[in-house]
Amino acid sequence: MRPLLENDLVQLDPDHPGFRDEAYRERRNLIARIAFDYRSGPVPEAPYTEEEHGVWREVWDHLAPLHRERACRECVELADELGLPRDRVPQLAELNPRLLATTGFQMIPVAGLVSGRKFLERLSERVFLSTQYVRHSARPLYTPEPDVIHELVGHAATLIHPQLAELNRRLGQAAIAAGPAGDLDSETPTALELERVYWYTLEFGAALQDGAVRAYGAGLLSSYGELQTYTEQAELLPFDLERMAATDYDPTTYQPRIFVAPSFARVLSEVNLWLESRGFKE
Repeated sequence: MRPLLENDLVQLDPDHPGFRDEAYRERRNLIARIAFDYRSGPVPEAPYTEEEHGVWREVWDHLAPLHRERACRECVELADELGLPRDRVPQLAELNPRLLATTGFQMIPVAGLVSGRKFLERLSERVFLSTQYVRHSARPLYTPEPDVIHELVGHAATLIHPQLAELNRRLGQAAIAAGPAGDLDSETPTALELERVYWYTLEFGAALQDGAVRAYGAGLLSSYGELQTYTEQAELLPFDLERMAATDYDPTTYQPRIFVAPSFARVLSEVNLWLESRGFKE
């Protein structure tokens, strides 16, 4: 097991590409400190290096044409509307005024993975917990954990879409009302069921559009490798929220199954109807 750096704030798995890269771990700790120290107000800037900006540019160079080919039209239009810079990693403080003005959401920093329930509950407050570090340059086209590229390329544009933002908020409110994971007699969804539904829709969802399967989930939209291959490599399943709620997932690998909705619009309506059918009332 590797020794900890002094003030090592972030633990990496042994198979992480940055596990033996001391400079990368130091960068992770530096950026994690911003999240640990943050309380309120404008989010402090993360001091990105030229190498990190280079990873951002490389990811965009690969993803931009692939989005036109394999993402839902609505996602492409939202990304165009948000207009993230392609030459550098933008700061959360740059995006938050736009998000607040359109849907009331804001992105605040978090050092790394948090529990699914904690993440969802903050959505009820129109707060999206966002990492700020950049994935390791050895694997720029895929990350086994959320990084700032995943958050901004995958999620940020959805938070300026009124209906998608509202769906995020409603899932967050449902998480607060959720029963314990083992409470099978509860009418309302459990927190674990909500995490799974969020995962198979807003993280790794796809929908039929123009006769083809198109991605809308943030995990697909921010991973060149997975977006390029998932329709051939994953099992494509009919859109079934009860099955999603009962199906576990592994966040550290390409997804072996993707639920495909009849349309992008049906995702929004069906998840809201499912929440109502399971007893969640605002």
